[in-house]
Amino acid sequence: MKRLHIHVGVENIEQAIPFYSALFGAEPVKTKADYAKWLLDDPHVNFAVSTRASKKGVDHLGIQVDDTGELDELRGRMKSAALPVFDEGETVCCYAKSDKTWVQDPAGVAWETYRTMEDAQIFAEKPVSPESACCTPETMGTPNCCEPSENTAGCCG
Repeated sequence: MKRLHIHVGVENIEQAIPFYSALFGAEPVKTKADYAKWLLDDPHVNFAVSTRASKKGVDHLGIQVDDTGELDELRGRMKSAALPVFDEGETVCCYAKSDKTWVQDPAGVAWETYRTMEDAQIFAEKPVSPESACCTPETMGTPNCCEPSENTAGCCG
């Protein structure tokens, strides 16, 4: 099963959670001091908000899948279309361990395709700061930007 993913950067998580809970008619399935996630069935969406996004508003979009076969299918589509992809592989991001691939659309919006394996107790493997945020629409085109290193997190969730 595939689920559309939307990540929105917010200024205040305490204001965002009641707003989106009322809008969706559902409580988040995961909440942290800086993050919340809703898994909605109607519409079929993984909607997340955080204060860690590189900007306020829509930070990035994605397609979440349930198994490796679906992830391989999406990766195959991107590679057969010769899209400039970044295979991040297994990473910890947004309090979850996931396998991810990133692509940037012509408008500069970052899209991730990913499969989440399990929850994690930390937001990311390395601290994420505005200077180190990577794989955002603003940074994806920078050579070697999305490669995890001492200066980049290689993950933006």
